Amino acid sequence: MTMRLGSDRLIKGLTLRLCLLLIALCVCVHVYLELGVSTGPPSLLTLERPSQTSEVLPDLRTRAKGGEDPMDPRFGAQDRRVKRRVSYVRSLSKDGAAGETQAKGDPSTCCPHLRPNRKSLRWQIELEPYASDSHSLEDEARRFLQYITTPQVSCDPSSPEGLVVQGVLDGPWSVCLDSRYSLAQRINTKHCRVYSLGLGVEDKTLELSLARAGCEVHCFDPSLRQAHLQVSDMWLHRLSVDWRDPNPAIPARRQHSNTKKLATILNDFGHRQVDVLKADMESAEWKILENLVLEGVLSSVGQLLLEVHLHWAGFEVGGDDPSVVRYWFSLLKELERAQFRLFSHHHDPAKPHLFLHRNILNASSAYTLGWVNTQWRP
Repeated sequence: MTMRLGSDRLIKGLTLRLCLLLIALCVCVHVYLELGVSTGPPSLLTLERPSQTSEVLPDLRTRAKGGEDPMDPRFGAQDRRVKRRVSYVRSLSKDGAAGETQAKGDPSTCCPHLRPNRKSLRWQIELEPYASDSHSLEDEARRFLQYITTPQVSCDPSSPEGLVVQGVLDGPWSVCLDSRYSLAQRINTKHCRVYSLGLGVEDKTLELSLARAGCEVHCFDPSLRQAHLQVSDMWLHRLSVDWRDPNPAIPARRQHSNTKKLATILNDFGHRQVDVLKADMESAEWKILENLVLEGVLSSVGQLLLEVHLHWAGFEVGGDDPSVVRYWFSLLKELERAQFRLFSHHHDPAKPHLFLHRNILNASSAYTLGWVNTQWRP
């Protein structure tokens, strides 16, 4: 009886050791197959599932010409950039701002794809305290109106740099050509870029003047029939700037597929900087401005010309009336924190005197504001 128990234990022990050895052998084979494929001969696993390189290499070789190495990282990167460039109807004769290199040999492109350097994204703006403990609409309106009608810096157009272009110092839309800031010098050297955001019905006097002075001017109008068009020394694009990109999960026919965020457009066009950003978005300006603040796009802008509409809260701006005005004021204070300073303000006396559907402090329903980035160094 004792001998039988001993033999049973011996058999069980040997069986356990054999199982452990088999497990160890399987682990070694698995590690060898995973790590030794690149140095040793191809295994059954690699024959059944080709590597990513083996799938892509034939296609790259067929496209490589003139001795180019298809495995060179620059080869693939250049190919991807070419695919993502914007094709225009006619090429620009020059790339305006900042001396960015234009694609050579391709007359249908003007804007190489680059990724602008910006700060990390934020989720919400910083709301300012209410103007008073009572949270009254009149107190909020008084603080807001005083803020947008009090210039923070002055622009001296009498300097030599301020005389380089005519037609940009008068009227509701004007730029700051003071020698303390860079726009006048940039116009002189033909290295200025202008973005004009609108709906196709606004005055284009400023854009035409800057284009004739040598600036690269891009106007965004969703009503155009052609995707890209060059007219009167300006580029017209069938795009509307929004505070969000189109949802890829929704079919294009069910949404406005020609709307994009400004950060996306800058990235698609390969533009790192915009000397002048003009926006007349008919009550969409508040959410667009919020998007520019949250995505850190303002650091890429030299001057911001903005028409604000006050007769109602604006698209997707909620809350009671005092909260709406507080939100407006907080957005403009975000501009100030981004080193923008107000240099001009204008209102049309012919427009209705409406402030959130009522007459408060004889305020106009729309104001055109000019802001200059005092720390902008292109």
